[in-house]
Amino acid sequence: VEVTDPHAAVDYAQILKFLADTRFPDAAKITLVQDNLNTHSPASLYKAFSPAEARRLVERFEWHYTPKHGSWLNMAEMEFSVLARTCLSDRVPDEETLRQRVNANVCERNAKHRPINWRFTIRDARSKLHRLYPSTDA
Repeated sequence: VEVTDPHAAVDYAQILKFLADTRFPDAAKITLVQDNLNTHSPASLYKAFSPAEARRLVERFEWHYTPKHGSWLNMAEMEFSVLARTCLSDRVPDEETLRQRVNANVCERNAKHRPINWRFTIRDARSKLHRLYPSTDA
């Protein structure tokens, strides 16, 4: 989790460069699972860096986009909800305090290794989302 002011393509590109060059410099490929926000694409790297640098970074990543109603996106949104309830429930006086709160929350959440208890079953999906999950009954 990184606290930034705007959510522009250049900010996103800087985060990807940090992941590739600082956080995981020895990884052959870094798998990104992300939503479909317009800035979350390889094009953002080309807005921020030279074509050669952008290409180098693009090739370091394996890009996976969550479906609009997919469980990956729901899991990310659950984590954002926890973050909002625990860090943002009252007024935050400044950006440094926000960074401290977010970092403490992330460290605590990561240390607990809490799994998500997924209650939406395949049967539920077939019933509620019948257009997306057709019945396999013959």
